[in-house]
Amino acid sequence: MADQQPAVILLSGGLDSATLVAMVRAQGYSCYTMSFDYGQRHRAELDAAARVAHDLGVVEHKVIGLNLNGMGGSALTDSSIDVPEAPSEGIPLTYVPARNTVFLSLALGWAEVLNARDIFIGVNALDYNGYPDCRPEYVEAFERMANLATKAGVEGQGFRIQAPLQSMSKADIVKAGIALGVDYALTVSCYQADNAGRACGKCDACRLRVEGFQAAGMTDPTRYF
Repeated sequence: MADQQPAVILLSGGLDSATLVAMVRAQGYSCYTMSFDYGQRHRAELDAAARVAHDLGVVEHKVIGLNLNGMGGSALTDSSIDVPEAPSEGIPLTYVPARNTVFLSLALGWAEVLNARDIFIGVNALDYNGYPDCRPEYVEAFERMANLATKAGVEGQGFRIQAPLQSMSKADIVKAGIALGVDYALTVSCYQADNAGRACGKCDACRLRVEGFQAAGMTDPTRYF
């Protein structure tokens, strides 16, 4: 058990990150969650993140404003690029350049301020082939960098970048969350949800979520437009 040590958790408001918060809480950490208003297509996921943070009783939920849509280059930040509604080969159009690196860097800063040694991110094996910043090698490399680039790291108070969902199937994530009391009706996974948080049912995120609940033998509470 972590004996109420603080931990910073990246919380998007989706299925994976909500499960992650519940898992970290169950390990005995004091949970500090961080979300990003980075110019994504919709704010529904930010509303979902706030609901999840409140429901799971985190100590503090912080939302950081960024302007990644100023760079574009992704279907999630550039309205001129359509969100793909069919599986594709290679790195998908929903990849946001440098997103996890930016997010983890800001989480690292907050962790150092909080004197937290653990940072949690909900990257998952299903994303390995598509998103380069979800691979185990990336997480390991960022941890090495974090301990080179910070006062805490240099003084021997090293950071751990933890990704406990990395090798779990979507069904296993759903089952773990249900066992820990996650209310998935609070979450939003869709890449192009409307303002009410209703999902399209067509994008990769919707497809993977549906498949996960079906494989787990659970009912998905997602609302669709």
